[in-house]
Amino acid sequence: MTHMTRVKKQLIAVAVLVVGFAAAYGSYLLLSPDNSPRSSLDVKPAAEAMPVRPDSHRLSDPERSELTVVEFLDFECEACGAYYPAVEKLREEYGDRVTFVARYFPMPGHRNGELAARTAEAAAQQGKFEEMYSKLFTTQKEWGESQDWKEDVFRGYAEQLDLDMQEFDAVLNDPKTAGRVLDDQRDGVALGVQGTPTFFFDGKKIDNPATYDEFRALIESHLSDTD
Repeated sequence: MTHMTRVKKQLIAVAVLVVGFAAAYGSYLLLSPDNSPRSSLDVKPAAEAMPVRPDSHRLSDPERSELTVVEFLDFECEACGAYYPAVEKLREEYGDRVTFVARYFPMPGHRNGELAARTAEAAAQQGKFEEMYSKLFTTQKEWGESQDWKEDVFRGYAEQLDLDMQEFDAVLNDPKTAGRVLDDQRDGVALGVQGTPTFFFDGKKIDNPATYDEFRALIESHLSDTD
């Protein structure tokens, strides 16, 4: 591969991230507190809220973590989907220094948001959370923003991941799984989450970065404080 070809590919990758963040930021504004009041999510806040719990899903688990980035997300949220490639790129770059955590926060109005969260949790019980997390985001345009029930679609994803389908179905429909999703929501509500995605750096909620470079700079700033 020539130097010029590599440069062109890098420029294309940057352009895609910039466009994605522009879409994400616009979508997030639509979910801002002024347009999506907290009362629309009928969830009681946790009595003792925690940004991260022992059973929270860690997408990276460095031996020496210098920062914990928590995202409260909805798999059906277009803004979350737009942030996904950037989070993946940041995870690739900083996964040996930063703990990235995904927590469920399905929003009202998304027909399959809560079902998608339970799908991810059912996959997690077979050690495939990350794979299902990626699958749901990379296919979001195929099933998101639909009023049709997408359980058959999600079961198809589970089959593609070679999950034990009898176990998957049992966990998917177990009230404890719905409770696990609700526990994340209750923490989020207590911590002031009102829209998705919402990010926390070491337990402190941050304003959503509008560009990839801004997100990366925030991480660099926090890491430099620990050096």
